[in-house]
Amino acid sequence: MTPSTPNAHLGPDAVRSVSPVTLPAPGRAVDLQMRISAPVTGSGLPVVLLSHGQGSSNHLSSLEGYAPLAKAFASRGFVVIQPTHLSSPTLKLDPTDPEAPLYWRSRALDMTRILDHLGAIEAAVPDLRGRLDADRVAVVGHSMGGHTASLLLGARLIDPQSSSEVDLRDARIRAGVVLAAPGRGGDALTEYVRERWPFFITMDFSTMSTPALVVAGDQDPSTFLTVMGPDWHADPYHLAPGPKSLLTVFGGEHGLGGISGWDVAETTDEDPARVAAVAALSAAWIRSQLYPGDPAWADACRALTTGPAAVGRVAFKPAA
Repeated sequence: MTPSTPNAHLGPDAVRSVSPVTLPAPGRAVDLQMRISAPVTGSGLPVVLLSHGQGSSNHLSSLEGYAPLAKAFASRGFVVIQPTHLSSPTLKLDPTDPEAPLYWRSRALDMTRILDHLGAIEAAVPDLRGRLDADRVAVVGHSMGGHTASLLLGARLIDPQSSSEVDLRDARIRAGVVLAAPGRGGDALTEYVRERWPFFITMDFSTMSTPALVVAGDQDPSTFLTVMGPDWHADPYHLAPGPKSLLTVFGGEHGLGGISGWDVAETTDEDPARVAAVAALSAAWIRSQLYPGDPAWADACRALTTGPAAVGRVAFKPAA
């Protein structure tokens, strides 16, 4: 008897990822390369701009990183766009560039450039044309990417070279998630940071009015950056106007369980369940912000932040 051939099929949360997608970028050191991840099916898909951090690994700080987070968002119905910022060590740019090595301004401008050309990006990706909802856009960033997200959500700073205030807020971004992001400057910073990266000194969250979820690990002292301990990463919640939510992750260190990549050596608190919870809560926050009345956030909080198995605690600050 001839055995039957099983019918292969796609799961309901199947994701397609395409890279590199290249956007010409006159005036930038190199053209802007991105990874686009999207659900295989569906239309009217909201957009998440995902900004990478600056870890010790070469490729996590590029479009090649943050696969756990990108896949989790895409499987929940978002189109995820991950640029390789000029700060990525994969680009091997001139270290004497005035904005090197962190390229704080260029990072935010990358996201603005993407939104300016969202139609062209959509058309370049197979099977994506006509499926985006360009009116529903959010930004997500981890660590230095969280700094980028904060600027796009309305935080400001003083350019140490020109001494002028810099406002990089993009009104097309309607919500954001800042993960293990830098907090306030001034005497909260280590001397090393104040000397080498003075743009951090004047970070001002008082103008960051766009709705945001701030995620901070309660075991993330970031002693390289701050003298304030883990609470420093909650500054974008405490020092910004509402509406804001704060998720404090129990046992979470800077990698929040490993959101920057699968099994990466620089993750000090590897925990797949923690990654899944952070991703689920982040996606739920964005969905409930982009679709008012959607219960995703309330449902996720009940499931993941209550009872003896809670992964963290949540606080909320309404708009003034």
